[in-house]
Amino acid sequence: MIAALGYRLIALLGSTLRWRTEGLEHLDAITASGRQPIMAFWHGRILSATYFFRRRGIVVMTSENFDGEWIAGIIERFGYETARGSTSRGARKALLQLTRDMAAGKPVGFTLDGPRGPAGVAQPGAVWLAKATGNPVLPFHLEASRHWTLNSWDRTQIPRPYATVALAVGTPIDVPSDADEAMQDARRRELETALEVLQQRASAMLSE
Repeated sequence: MIAALGYRLIALLGSTLRWRTEGLEHLDAITASGRQPIMAFWHGRILSATYFFRRRGIVVMTSENFDGEWIAGIIERFGYETARGSTSRGARKALLQLTRDMAAGKPVGFTLDGPRGPAGVAQPGAVWLAKATGNPVLPFHLEASRHWTLNSWDRTQIPRPYATVALAVGTPIDVPSDADEAMQDARRRELETALEVLQQRASAMLSE
């Protein structure tokens, strides 16, 4: 019931939103090259990201707890697939499933600081997956012109009806298959920096 109601509410809200986008050519270039994107963003923008990238067959990791159950129920209605696990539980199993999904030609989505934070700190999963599969990490950020902000660890942003949402997509980040631990951590920090820049760019897009 939670999933069914949540889907209807998000779909109704999403249908009222206006969009400004920049950098989607990076996504097109990845798919044109025969690879798939590992789409990476902050957990606090999960609602607007879910609506914008719906019906694309993206596979996302969801927790194995009760919250994960109803979240999976919502996003599957939007055309996503799920791999169950998180950084705190079932991570290895979920990452192996995502590896198989990418080998089958499916894109993947990552909330880099999910499921419980700390906010704005990238966990290593997306970088590990890029190394394992040869697919690039594609960072992006969304900002709404008018929104509610939840009092949660990730400060979840919920766009208000008829708001404009800016989507800024960054340059893909590759991780060599022979990357050692130091290089992987450097790529993780590069992702954090990229998302800081994209957040600033998305905010600027709303005033242009």
